[in-house]
Amino acid sequence: MGVVLLGYRGTGKTSVGEKLADKLWADFFDADRVLIEESNMSIRDMFARFGEAFFRDAESAVLTKLLARENAVVSLGDGAVLREANRTALKQSQHARIYLRCDAEELHLRIQADPATAETRPPLTTLGGGVEEIKLLLASREALYREVMTAELDVTNLSIDEAVQRIGKLI
Repeated sequence: MGVVLLGYRGTGKTSVGEKLADKLWADFFDADRVLIEESNMSIRDMFARFGEAFFRDAESAVLTKLLARENAVVSLGDGAVLREANRTALKQSQHARIYLRCDAEELHLRIQADPATAETRPPLTTLGGGVEEIKLLLASREALYREVMTAELDVTNLSIDEAVQRIGKLI
């Protein structure tokens, strides 16, 4: 069985995905990590050097490869759902697609607590990455996450282990 974890950055897709894959005896793939390894540059560098369109093309190629894996847990980048072709591929896949939802204020705290975020991730708007940017992007992306999901889990107040346990019941 395959599982795809969707949601905004900071929802725990990677941390939860690693533990979930272990529980399911599945391979784990963080789509952003795969992209970074294949391109040999950070997402921030990719945006700066080649622009968002280049990054989104590369992201789509990685998504296609990862969806071909049957016994895998995949953590998607938060903007992968922006492209209609990606949403179509997700909906046509046999993977369970779990939207990890989290309140904007909690996401802001989690993102600020991760020292690698500012170093490796580009700002997504002119708002500079604060809670207002998170609210704005969540408002525009939430419908897209829900369009492709098979289930939704609010992780605002859940530990990683609690999220894994609840996802196990959803799939």
